[in-house]
Amino acid sequence: MSEDLSILSRKANPPDLSLSYGDDADQLADIRYGGQGSELPLLVLIHGGFWKPEYDRTHAEAMSSALAEAGWTTLTLEYRRVSGDPDVTLDDIATALQVLPAQVQRHNGRVILIGHSAGGHLALWAAVCCAQLELPVALLGVLALAPAADLQMAHALNLGDGAVQRFLGQDPVHRADVNPMCLPAPAMAVTILQGDDDEIVPPAVAASYCAAFPNTRMMSLPDCGHFALIDPATATWATVLRELRVIA
Repeated sequence: MSEDLSILSRKANPPDLSLSYGDDADQLADIRYGGQGSELPLLVLIHGGFWKPEYDRTHAEAMSSALAEAGWTTLTLEYRRVSGDPDVTLDDIATALQVLPAQVQRHNGRVILIGHSAGGHLALWAAVCCAQLELPVALLGVLALAPAADLQMAHALNLGDGAVQRFLGQDPVHRADVNPMCLPAPAMAVTILQGDDDEIVPPAVAASYCAAFPNTRMMSLPDCGHFALIDPATATWATVLRELRVIA
């Protein structure tokens, strides 16, 4: 199907506040407060873009704003994206989760990770590694939207014109620690939303993850591509909001 790419450049309400968690310009996160935020978990949104430097959190502005308008206090992470050096990305995600939630007001003290595409990969990785690193964050669950959940398969399918090789700087077989497929099962609820018509991260990638971790809740969405999942103007958006409430 033809993907509507308008969400990638759509502007939205500016953040209420931005917080730094390091000295680099990309070690930054935007806060948007939700009207019901104090009663709900904090949403930590991790944007996608195949881990490439050219894709930053600006393409998630409309999504972040819509989540806040739906009542959720939302923290949208930026992170360093250095081709061939995945550890700076992983370190940023871990550091942000370690230091930022305690600095954000208007949530109930728990956290839901929501990530799209490469951000879905990072959310699944963080769900396991935050527990292993004993980070002081109360992770309640993960909502992964069309996640690049199986790096070996994504590499074999040449997704994003070699995005996995570019991200890792090598074949993913040598970086099992970065591949959610090679990590223990997350200890919290994981839900995957996957469009049946997604040709950017096809359904087989999410299906592979679910086969490895059968406790994962997966919803396949008909007539849905890759970007509809992060576009508040689509019919799919109601499903995203509903699944967040299920996790909460």
